[in-house]
Amino acid sequence: MQLRNVAIIAHVDHGKTTLVDNMLRQSGTFRDNQKVAERAMDSGDIERERGITILAKCTSINWKNTHINIVDTPGHADFGGEVERILSMVDGVVLLVDSSEGPMPQTKFVLGKALKIGLKPIVVINKADKPDARTDDVLNEVFDLFVSLDANDQQLDFPVLYASGRDGWAIKEMDEEKKDLSPLFELIVSYVKEPDCNPNAPFSMLATILEADKFLGRVLTGKIQTGKIRIAETIKAINIDGKEVDRFRVSKILAYKGLERVSLEEASAGDIVALSGMSKATVADTLCSFEVTKPLKAQPIDPPTLSMTFSVNDSPLAGREGDKVTSRMIGDRLKKEAEGNIALKISESENKDSFEVAGRGELQLGVLIETMRREGFELSVSRPRVLMRKDENNQVLEPIEEVVVDVDEEFSGSVVEKMGMRRAELVEMIPSQAGNKVRLIFHAPSRGLIGYYSEFLTDTRGTGVMNRIFYAYESHKGNIEGRRNGVLVSSENGEAIAYALWKLEDRGPMFVFPNSPVYTGMIIGEHTKSNDLEINPTKAKQLTNIRASGKDEAITLAPPRKLSLEDALSYIQEDELLEVTPKSLRLRKRYLDPHERKRMSKN
Repeated sequence: MQLRNVAIIAHVDHGKTTLVDNMLRQSGTFRDNQKVAERAMDSGDIERERGITILAKCTSINWKNTHINIVDTPGHADFGGEVERILSMVDGVVLLVDSSEGPMPQTKFVLGKALKIGLKPIVVINKADKPDARTDDVLNEVFDLFVSLDANDQQLDFPVLYASGRDGWAIKEMDEEKKDLSPLFELIVSYVKEPDCNPNAPFSMLATILEADKFLGRVLTGKIQTGKIRIAETIKAINIDGKEVDRFRVSKILAYKGLERVSLEEASAGDIVALSGMSKATVADTLCSFEVTKPLKAQPIDPPTLSMTFSVNDSPLAGREGDKVTSRMIGDRLKKEAEGNIALKISESENKDSFEVAGRGELQLGVLIETMRREGFELSVSRPRVLMRKDENNQVLEPIEEVVVDVDEEFSGSVVEKMGMRRAELVEMIPSQAGNKVRLIFHAPSRGLIGYYSEFLTDTRGTGVMNRIFYAYESHKGNIEGRRNGVLVSSENGEAIAYALWKLEDRGPMFVFPNSPVYTGMIIGEHTKSNDLEINPTKAKQLTNIRASGKDEAITLAPPRKLSLEDALSYIQEDELLEVTPKSLRLRKRYLDPHERKRMSKN
């Protein structure tokens, strides 16, 4: 049987996972009457809720006489570390591009990585049945993108298909009959080359995905580059420098069949398999026979651009909702995360009570925090900070991002103005053919974009689409104004009382409901002015024995502002923290005691 290894790459929401669903259906992987969840490859709860792929996943199908291993990759720039590693496992890529949006920042990012390591992409213009599809223009834009990324002549001569992943058809020309995905399967078999591997050399495999299985322990997935591996064989793991880090007996060899993993007795060069039995080996290590001394080349990973401090939750309400509250538990969990996710960097603070977590972006760090709180953790996190660098002349450089904004023409003015205040530079402005829409391309400092997204949605009445990706390190762009308004800080411990909140409403919008627990130093609302204000939300109405002539005042409260995790992270300032528990998100001052706060603000 022939073998093909292929990755599906695209910008977020261009339809990768839906296309893979239909490829699995049409190849006979599922029975006709089998009930399968939509977007079957997005198995995580957070992936399903947000409709994004976070972790790369493998599957496989048999088409006629060919076994095709397919890797579904994330489309979001924050999870680019996953994509970079995965490309070393495959011999070809299917590049998916939306027929109306065209190539987007993440398309450019993943395609650039694929071209750099010499892969020849197949281009699929997806959603070709959309009413606003502009297939010819998009094809020209894709070609221009290949040219701008220095594609060689062979890569520029790419085959093109038009498809609808949702409806399960692909065609070579737009006037052909729309039947099924056969043209895509045939193109993968004819265009993607067989794995170039030597089955007779000693065994070697580069570990690309790490996961923990409650029955098998550590499981490492990768493509076997040379040789064969049998169950119960003893092998070693060597790191990038060639040093031995682990020696173990292979307890299981697993291969992908549809969405399930099947156990194999042996596997040989070219196969994508998962091995278990190791205790220390991790991602980017080479698993190999004892005679192998040189590690396989691993793709370098782009450096992190944002960092946050994760520390113990030390508020008066600590330990009420979560069962994992100590710094040792938080540290162990973060180290475990960093092993499988090499785009994250974890370092411990000097006093051992907090951890610096550096990653690609707010979404990646937000997903980590969300995962931890669902596992029962309680922690305090700081505002995201941008990681600066210094050049050879000791000048400060900061990360700049390319931001692509698709917005209705009437809102473009306010977007340009707000981005200008954040030191962004407008590079290009492209009106759309459909009219009344415009695409704005900016180069903006990462620190200016922290917290802008929710404001952007408000400014564009929820219709704007913003995509961003790391562009380069450039000289520091100068000061950027932060939040304009101060906050309302509780001066007492207890429960918020409706009467007190009603009396305080003219001071600004609230973040808490009546009967919510509050404590000294907790942020319970936004002040209408620029300074912070201490207020007492626990003050009850004084009762007297004199009857009022009229009826009691009826209390009607405006609904409080509910902040999501990402909103809260971008809302807090340097002197504030976000308290995260399995059930609640609370904003608070870093120093709860008002006297200590004053003393620290002078310092």
